[in-house]
Amino acid sequence: MDFIFIEGMLVDAHVGIYPRERSAAQALEINMTFGVPDAAAERDDIADTISYDLVVDRIREVLAQRQFNLLETLGEFVVALMFEEFNAPWVRVSIAKPGVLRNVRRVGVYIERGRNGDGPPAAGALQMGMPRS
Repeated sequence: MDFIFIEGMLVDAHVGIYPRERSAAQALEINMTFGVPDAAAERDDIADTISYDLVVDRIREVLAQRQFNLLETLGEFVVALMFEEFNAPWVRVSIAKPGVLRNVRRVGVYIERGRNGDGPPAAGALQMGMPRS
């Protein structure tokens, strides 16, 4: 399996349980890595892969319209979107709220899922993208 990664995607989203969080969109940082078919590299054809610009546009579109209470729920939503709309076989996503706590750079979640309950790729398969937690 080959992988595409997106790092440092900045989005505005409505997420949180506190009134101050729900009153306005907050800046989030999203990092993700997702599996793509080996056929993309073999045939050198965009039709065989997942277009990262479409992924970014779709995530931004959805987050502009939806409210989430928890980052965990938002993360699971992104994973499901990758499985259902983009047919990704495996996804790892991190979502962080920068600067929401004093003297803390950011807080967030990591979620990693395989489409059919598959575990993560073999050790060492991911050299780029998010650090392993």
